Amino acid sequence: MAIKPRWADAEAIQEAAQLLRQGRLVAFPTETVYGLGADASNAEAVAGIFAAKSRPADHPLIVHLADAAMMPGWAEEIPDMAWQLAERFWPGPLAMVLRKKASVPLAVTGGQDTVALRVPNHPVALQLLRAFGGGLAAPSANRFCRISPTQAAHVAEELGDAVAMILDGGACQVGVESTIVDLSGPQPRLLRPGQISVAALEAVLRQPLVLPEAVASEIRAPGMMAVHYAPQTVALLCPVEQLQARAQTLLADGQRLGVLAYAQTLPAHPHLQVLAMPATADGYAQALYASLRELDGWQLDRILVEQPPQTEAWRAVNDRLGKATLAVA
Repeated sequence: MAIKPRWADAEAIQEAAQLLRQGRLVAFPTETVYGLGADASNAEAVAGIFAAKSRPADHPLIVHLADAAMMPGWAEEIPDMAWQLAERFWPGPLAMVLRKKASVPLAVTGGQDTVALRVPNHPVALQLLRAFGGGLAAPSANRFCRISPTQAAHVAEELGDAVAMILDGGACQVGVESTIVDLSGPQPRLLRPGQISVAALEAVLRQPLVLPEAVASEIRAPGMMAVHYAPQTVALLCPVEQLQARAQTLLADGQRLGVLAYAQTLPAHPHLQVLAMPATADGYAQALYASLRELDGWQLDRILVEQPPQTEAWRAVNDRLGKATLAVA
């Protein structure tokens, strides 16, 4: 049975902090998606995250902090560029991978010698972190590889009573997970794109980022699986020029079809559900997971996603769609 989300007032936040101190799991909102939080210094509590999500133990988690001043408690080596990025983008949707302190449980880091840190930009998350007084390991509050939650109700649907409390702070404003930059090696590397662009990061770093397509794939951070963020309904990413014909073919075969439409309009059909997506990258990102989840709940046979623009501004959206869908042959 799903527990009912509780509005995140001061009393609820204090209760949530106490539950976290007891080693329990608490879901809470960030500006990106809802996180499934546990005391990052408590390996047993962190193990509860993996059990609730059915997440492989070798997949690292992001530790959420109340402010940048807490970084030395978690990272052994903090280069100047990390402080510069923190000053520019924290609180905000940026996680940085750094060499971890020996005291950081390997359960948090997936057995690696690095740890991902971020300061979220959401009032509820920050109030909870301050009330708790430590770091919270918090991946997205959903089953492993499924659609990330951007509303408290999504967490309840996804995790049921696997959490002790769900703090409701409204809909997430960014809607896709944070940008992740690896600063643990000789060159800064982009591990996962997000709202913060490559250009904005490079302006602070004053050097180019090594991009994901330039390095071999490895699970250095969350969200690096080839399949992730996916609905249970088979979803196909469809080029703009093929959308109408592909939809007509599927409907002619008697399939119930859902479409995330970016620019195209489709004629009405009794077996067709169309959700029109925002025309801006930020607006699309904010609506993406809720829209996929809505279509997934309609018991369709297929979902078609119209390919958004393949430009730098849309890098994060296209990254998530590339992992949530299959490409149309």
